[in-house]
Amino acid sequence: MKIKNFVSLFMSLFLGFVLLTSCSDDDNPVVKKDDIVEVAVKTSDLSTLVQALQKANLVSALQSEEPHTVFAPTNAAFQELLDSNDSWNSLDDIPLETLNSVLLLHVVGGEIKAADLSNTYVSTLSTGPNDEMLSLQVEVDEGVEFNGDSKPVSTDIMASNGVVHTIDKVMLPPNVVTLALNNNGLTSLVAALTDSRHTTDFISLLKEDGPYTVFAPTNTAFQALLDSNDSWSALGDIPIATLEAVLKYHVFEAGNVQSNELSDNQEITMFDENIITVDLLSGAKLKTSSGQSVVISSTDVQGTNGVIHVVNSVLLP
Repeated sequence: MKIKNFVSLFMSLFLGFVLLTSCSDDDNPVVKKDDIVEVAVKTSDLSTLVQALQKANLVSALQSEEPHTVFAPTNAAFQELLDSNDSWNSLDDIPLETLNSVLLLHVVGGEIKAADLSNTYVSTLSTGPNDEMLSLQVEVDEGVEFNGDSKPVSTDIMASNGVVHTIDKVMLPPNVVTLALNNNGLTSLVAALTDSRHTTDFISLLKEDGPYTVFAPTNTAFQALLDSNDSWSALGDIPIATLEAVLKYHVFEAGNVQSNELSDNQEITMFDENIITVDLLSGAKLKTSSGQSVVISSTDVQGTNGVIHVVNSVLLP
């Protein structure tokens, strides 16, 4: 009788423990966080993006454990892209290579939240000459913009492997001209390149395949050039032959030379056949044929047909 009572008591305690544990597990269920692709699938306004990722075979890349930041165009943004080309009625009409390059331009390695954004360039997973990662411009001064004209719709949609920001326009891989046009610090360079007096069509030239390496003077650099001559108040005061010769001294037309490919005392023959010499003894500088020592202030802004390095003075041959 005592043994029977003991067994009954043990079974009651055991069942009570099981029930208690079961209730505890139900109160604190393990919730699996969606990855980037699952976030996109569950967002109705990103259905076209999901279709594009499937078409370009990029779904698995965005399901990897490595964190990524995705700037995700809305359905309306994709429709605007299709409307921009008379030959495109659906995603199927976009060449696969083009679609792949465009989509990868919207993906950055690592997790970048909205609060982390600043005036800078970030490297995307899309590639250009020598398989170098294409640059995506971020500007925050007067509202956030990407690539010059794409704006965020919603931000910081967190996923298990990164973060998604939805944007209102599909961004296209930029060439060196587009990169210069989108940079508010290079407006003087753009004005110099587009001067109507030129006999050389610099814009058309720099839209060709290249690849080019461009040393781009800032607005401040061009103002210093104007200040160096009492007769020059604006770019239009510079004789066109002088301006054209100066601009040709800023372009290397025989390769995409990133900063890690520069070496001390390296000589580079520019478009005008004059030479600049790389000086890496105390920071990155260029020595011009006229005796200048010019600081390279920003490097490796990569486009589809070349790379831009920003310099703090106008190079004079």
